[in-house]
Amino acid sequence: MRVVIAGGHGKIALLLERHLAGRGDTAVGLIRNPGQADALHAAGATAVVCDLEHADVTDVAAHLDAADAVIFAAGAGPGSSAARKDTVDRGAAALLADAATRAGVHRYLLVSSMGVDDPPAAGTDDVWAAYLRAKRAAEDDLRGRDLAWTVLRPGRLTDNEPTGRVTLTRHAGRGAISRADVALVLAALLDTPGTAGATLELVDGPTPIADAVRAVHS
Repeated sequence: MRVVIAGGHGKIALLLERHLAGRGDTAVGLIRNPGQADALHAAGATAVVCDLEHADVTDVAAHLDAADAVIFAAGAGPGSSAARKDTVDRGAAALLADAATRAGVHRYLLVSSMGVDDPPAAGTDDVWAAYLRAKRAAEDDLRGRDLAWTVLRPGRLTDNEPTGRVTLTRHAGRGAISRADVALVLAALLDTPGTAGATLELVDGPTPIADAVRAVHS
């Protein structure tokens, strides 16, 4: 399987790339900064420099040639402005979907966030509110497309070691989840086309990942 990951230098993306490469898949990471390429190579991935804030759909589609799936795991990152939350977390996600459609790549996984269903509460930090609105807008845009999409909403992210056990459901409730387990769930979702059309929340839990994904599929 050839998988192209937007935000290829992110923590989740690097873990996923290493996992995919380890099982014999081809992972391609889209990165903005050429200086990040060595980290992707160390994870067993191919690095492609493509700034999704400034590229056009033709450029991005060219990087998706022969891909079996795309994953949007990009984000404007800590310290970025509210404006960049929109251009990256929403705009770049939509651009990747446009490019996937043009390139004939039907499978699309979007890493979103819990908490996007409700409007930001009064007094919420402006940048965090912009982030939540951007993630919700990206989800809504994707649901309107003729793609085999799956939206994954992780809980509070940690750098803990993976447990391989999770709660994966439409409404999981608040909780934490390691980035390593998020990566493993993304790989399992790639292997399970029947999860297309699902919006899933993910936190730590008791269920082995394979069983959790199988239960969602069934």
